[in-house]
Formats: sequence, C-alpha cells, structure tokens
Amino acid sequence: MNQPSWKPLFERRSEPLLPRSQFFGRMAAAIGVTLVIIAVSLGMGMAGYHYLGKLPWIDALLNSSMILTGMGPVDAMQSTGGKLFATFYALYSGVAFLSMTAVLLAPIIHRTMHKFHLDAEEGDDDKTDQGDKKS
Repeated sequence: MNQPSWKPLFERRSEPLLPRSQFFGRMAAAIGVTLVIIAVSLGMGMAGYHYLGKLPWIDALLNSSMILTGMGPVDAMQSTGGKLFATFYALYSGVAFLSMTAVLLAPIIHRTMHKFHLDAEEGDDDKTDQGDKKS
C-alpha cells in the first residue's frame, strides 16, 4: 500500500499529543498564513480604492483596513466602478475574516479536542483495569 506523499496537517487520534514547542511552531505557521491573507487583502483593497474609488493611498489603506476588520467604510464612493468594487470587497472581506479566524483557531481547537480524546481513552483504560482486578 502506498503512503501519501503529503504530511497531514494535524496528528491523528491514535498519535500522542504534540509537544508544546511543536504546537507553538504550528501556531506560528497559522499566524504567518493569517498575516499573508491580511497583506494580500489590504493590497487588493488599497489598489481598488485607489484606482477605482479615486482615493489617495492613505485613504485607500484606511478604507480597506476598516472594511477588512468589519468596521465599515469611511469614505463614500462616487463612481460606479468604486461602488461596485466596495460592494465586492466588503463581501470578500467577510469571507477573509472568517477564514483568518478559522486558520488561527484550528490548531487550538484541534489540540483541545485531541487532549480530551486522550483523556477519555485513559479513563476508559482505567475502568477496564479496575474491572479486571475485580474478576
């Protein structure tokens, strides 16, 4: 049977809990991915607000960062192109925000669930051992 050429992102249920240092490395990778999503999203937003919304670069940065964080627009768009861009950027930003949250929380949630599974298996083993002693 051929093993897959890719390494799974998280350890399997049958594997031990990842050491804390490796978990921190996994969190650093998640933070890195999130920072890349933020940088690309801000770049797209700034370009759109500058070229389509006719805003200066600093105002384009302000608008794109406010939309990306869910706070709302600062400047009203005057052109049709700017309004269409603002509409689709707002929709994209909602998905990007949820994606960034998922990327950051996935390692934490996985570690917590993995620990609960390991603790539950230890509890089941203890009950089995006690039952064997009574026999």
